[in-house]
Amino acid sequence: MEYNRAAVVIPVYNHEEKVAEVIRQAMCLFLPIYVVDDGSTDGTYERIKGIPEITVLRHEKNLGKGAALMTGFAAAAPTAEWAITIDADGQHNPEDSWKLFYAVEKGTRPIVIGCRQGMDHRHVPFASRFGRGFSNFWVRMSGGPALTDSQSGFRLYPLPEILYMPVESQRFQFEVEILARAGWKGMPVLEAPVGVTYAPKQERVSHYRGFVDFFRNAATFSRLIILRRFILPFTRFRN
Repeated sequence: MEYNRAAVVIPVYNHEEKVAEVIRQAMCLFLPIYVVDDGSTDGTYERIKGIPEITVLRHEKNLGKGAALMTGFAAAAPTAEWAITIDADGQHNPEDSWKLFYAVEKGTRPIVIGCRQGMDHRHVPFASRFGRGFSNFWVRMSGGPALTDSQSGFRLYPLPEILYMPVESQRFQFEVEILARAGWKGMPVLEAPVGVTYAPKQERVSHYRGFVDFFRNAATFSRLIILRRFILPFTRFRN
């Protein structure tokens, strides 16, 4: 694949302490960078608005990670064929993007997920470890691919194909729903090993809200399973 036809998309919500460093590291890729501030209420925008050679996009209010990603994809698509997504909390090493690129075989258009290694480290929260296994199982049950890290936000997406996926989820659930829908469409989903860095608990900014997000995840997977089992076969029959 042509690396110069890619762009970096960084969704951010209230990560004022980390986002500037994440952007600085991503600049080493020498690719266009789109940072989407999803209605941050801290000093995030002040930290990023003056950084040269990046495009900053803003949501006036918090719409969710999925909505921020789609805003970034839409901005990048006119000039890019691929989008690398990197979380703004500093857990990813942007240089690992090359591992995602190398996983793409010539002439193919897959989604590539950065499979995080070292998730057994003492700083990795239990919710992240449990959530990964929970998500992997239900993505598969929803008709998506069998994966080992379906919750990783470090990914390579083909553009503009992703913009045409009818994903309903706008928050974190976007990242699992799009995998299920890729499976329905026969789009390949690959994984490539990448590193991960989790800050100590006292330094970590998490937007995971326990039972609220658990039930949102459960509702998303329930909807996907119902769609796959009862709605999609009927639609295909009529077509």
